[in-house]
Amino acid sequence: MSHGPQTLYDKIWNDHVVSTQENGLSLIYVDRHLVHEVSSPQAFDGLRAAGRTVRRPDCTLATVDHNVPTAPRNKGTTDLRALVADPESRAQCAALEKNVKDFGLSYFGLQDKRQGIVHIIGPEQGFTLPGITCVCGDSHTSTHGAFGALAFGIGTSEVEHVLATQTILQKKSKNMRINVDGDLLEGVHSKDVILHIIGVISASGGNGCVIEYSGSVIRNLSMEARMSVCNMSIEAGARAGMIAPDEVTFAYLKNRPLAPQDETWDRAVSYWRTLTSDKDAAFDIEVNIQASDIVPSVTWGTSPQDVVPITGKVPDPATFTNPDRRKAAERSLEYMGLVPGTPMEEIKVDNVFIGSCTNGRIEDLRSAANIVRAAGPDARVAAGVRAMVVPGSSLVKRQAEAEGLDAIFRRAGFEWREAGCSMCIGMNDDQLSAGKRCASTSNRNFEGRQGAGGRTHLMSPAMAAAAAIRGSLADARQFQYKPSESTVELAEIPAEQVVADSYPSVAEEVAPSTVQPSATPSEALSKVFRVLRGIAAPIFIENLDTDKIIPKQYLKTTVRTGLASGLFYNLRHDANTGAALDFILDRPPYNKAVIIVSTGKNFGCGSSREHAAWSLEDFGIRCIIAPSFGEIFRNNCLQNCMLPIELSVDECRELARDAEAGVEFMVDLEREEITRGEASPIRFTTDPFRRECLLNGFDDIAATLRDVDAIAAFEERRTAMWPWLDGAAAAGEHSMGNRFRVKSQGKETMEW
Repeated sequence: MSHGPQTLYDKIWNDHVVSTQENGLSLIYVDRHLVHEVSSPQAFDGLRAAGRTVRRPDCTLATVDHNVPTAPRNKGTTDLRALVADPESRAQCAALEKNVKDFGLSYFGLQDKRQGIVHIIGPEQGFTLPGITCVCGDSHTSTHGAFGALAFGIGTSEVEHVLATQTILQKKSKNMRINVDGDLLEGVHSKDVILHIIGVISASGGNGCVIEYSGSVIRNLSMEARMSVCNMSIEAGARAGMIAPDEVTFAYLKNRPLAPQDETWDRAVSYWRTLTSDKDAAFDIEVNIQASDIVPSVTWGTSPQDVVPITGKVPDPATFTNPDRRKAAERSLEYMGLVPGTPMEEIKVDNVFIGSCTNGRIEDLRSAANIVRAAGPDARVAAGVRAMVVPGSSLVKRQAEAEGLDAIFRRAGFEWREAGCSMCIGMNDDQLSAGKRCASTSNRNFEGRQGAGGRTHLMSPAMAAAAAIRGSLADARQFQYKPSESTVELAEIPAEQVVADSYPSVAEEVAPSTVQPSATPSEALSKVFRVLRGIAAPIFIENLDTDKIIPKQYLKTTVRTGLASGLFYNLRHDANTGAALDFILDRPPYNKAVIIVSTGKNFGCGSSREHAAWSLEDFGIRCIIAPSFGEIFRNNCLQNCMLPIELSVDECRELARDAEAGVEFMVDLEREEITRGEASPIRFTTDPFRRECLLNGFDDIAATLRDVDAIAAFEERRTAMWPWLDGAAAAGEHSMGNRFRVKSQGKETMEW
């Protein structure tokens, strides 16, 4: 079937459509599924409750990363009690270990030398490949788009859907292209590029879009730098970010343990070369940026769009013409404890964090170490500053140590940690105290992101290292740059070290148990949404992110219930004392609200945590009305029989005024209208399929499994076209590296 000129996104989308409904909702096949300990426990429980199995264990890879400790680990034990002191964190790690055993999945456990952040281990193992679809219960799955993959984050209910069906229901996004051309100035890194982009288009500029990054600057970036750019596509509001694969991509993937080998490699590369946007392909939105406009940058507020040059000053909200933007800036400066006009380089820091899935790769650590080295042999972390370096994976840590980078950091007073997400999300002990300020290489500067009341400034690894030495935000260009002395790349580490030289994973130690169905597959959910009557609570916050909806300490649960106490916790409680604040949902009658009306765009932006939807539902909220939504959050609401309604800014403001007056609302999904008092009804539209699911309590997985023959037929075509995407479980011995045999549900599968 001819599609005419296509974008890179169009090509991968069209190659993965299993079926399409009349309303445009498509069933998309998933090639690669990454799983971690935080967003998966409830998904596996759902499989057990319905008596379902994992359709393609060979296409799933699991690891622990989000809340594992990064303090030095006892290398002589695999006992979780000795490795993870926090009981809630340990429970999530234990749940994942049980789940990978029960369902026969590949797993890099805490003592496995391949363990690390999902978005770092996927590429370094060659699990991530061009042309694939890749999902994970984590919003920064967009990282993998750097390889010319369609990669995006999903919620826990969608994790369950992918495990059961190897597919996901999606509506096609718009095409957006961002061209960055010219030559980068000295001292400008990929982190500066993406921060500049977000500053230009805003945190909601990519809403409803998949971004393709193009232009000479992008083409000249290394693979690790490209991953940093794509990683933060979600901070620009986009569904995904992509870069067309090229020789840089192929060189990076060559000889990776799970990449195609020998003649299969040649066949794969031939296909990968076709993955570029056609010359006449149409983009819905195009943005052109000149490299000469990009300088070393740093954030000043609580959104990634709050970015200025390091040589600039804290902006004055009074100069912002948009009233919502002005109000958000005023709130940000109050939270950050900053005064307009303050030079950025005069802002003192208390902590420095170098790591995360954005900047925890070997290239990032080299960049930071170069600054420390350039500062001189006597350079030390400034007095009163705590600085930590957290490698993104155990392999990155090993390589950095082989290059002597750890010695450079240690000598200067940096803490050298084990692999994990660490202070990026602050689910373990690596947290920022209230009122403390951190120079961070992570991806989010949301309120409370690194710790309740903590103040985060985003920047590149070089800038973070400079801040550690100076004790304040600093321009890394003040240090004379020295190139890295190492030419050793990860791909050059012998394969037997990368794959086989590891501590036993759970799947090797214990044969998986047989999955015992505890219930028959349900044909309908227990809840429906038809007409909702009740009080609506107005909220006037732009870019209200999921960290604000529910902070990370509430993500350590393995169930879906009991989260109302965490809803908007940091907005309802003082960060220092824990005392209750005067928040709208704590005031009568809004403490009984069933609807939220937001006047700010991009409600629910940020994380893929379905806990945000669960906490709203647990409080009693069944409908959210806003000018726009974070796409993952919107999907998570729908998965929980909650109705997100998108209206114009003016309509939302009108409804907010009525909500402030205490008028009772009625939301009628069948009629698709909102009524309140004597005012004229406001009409809204919903996706026909999702509307049917809400009205009738439809089970997405049960509906998808009715198309199991179409899925099987797609898999046959997929194997014929792209045999390198099948693992050993489906196709016998395959060229994806060494694996360990395990037993699962009576079938022999492989552990990678």
